[in-house]
Amino acid sequence: MELLVRIAVPAMWLAWVSYWVFAARTVKETQRSEDVRSRLTYHGPLIVGGVLITVPNILGPQLERLFVARTPFWLALPIALVALGLGFSAAARVWLGRNWSSNVTVKQDHELIRSGPYALVRHPIYTGLLLALIGTALMVDNWRALIGLAIMVGAIVRKLKIEERFMTEQFGEAYARYRAQVAMLVPFVV
Repeated sequence: MELLVRIAVPAMWLAWVSYWVFAARTVKETQRSEDVRSRLTYHGPLIVGGVLITVPNILGPQLERLFVARTPFWLALPIALVALGLGFSAAARVWLGRNWSSNVTVKQDHELIRSGPYALVRHPIYTGLLLALIGTALMVDNWRALIGLAIMVGAIVRKLKIEERFMTEQFGEAYARYRAQVAMLVPFVV
């Protein structure tokens, strides 16, 4: 079972990244984009967190200790969380369509999407990514991975704040109503 987890989780991430790269070719032209310094405030921590999750012994042997016993449940949980998270984020990406961007931008003829996964949470791609990252940290199952996860969560929250500002500036009162009705990341938790 442990071997299955060690193969399945990276394979799901690889499939997800492949889809993401393929789908990025069809986006609308950018009308407005955040500056490079702004991007670095979350890209840098995302890279650091990713390195911490994936590179063994980078912080020394003390942080390589397991934090949960490897029972069948704790071995199956990462697969379920990664599959659910990446699936949800991919569905949200499909629903967002040509309005998507890897950086915080406003596209030409940008639309405020409020249906599909966007009716459950305002940022379903991040909701899915957070679930998948939690699952990945559970698969790695050590304290180093939890530190990496915490750094990545902070980076995603930083990016969310920038996106919220951009969407508020672009859609005004319509976005304010959407914010009042739909939770940011966790369904039904406004």
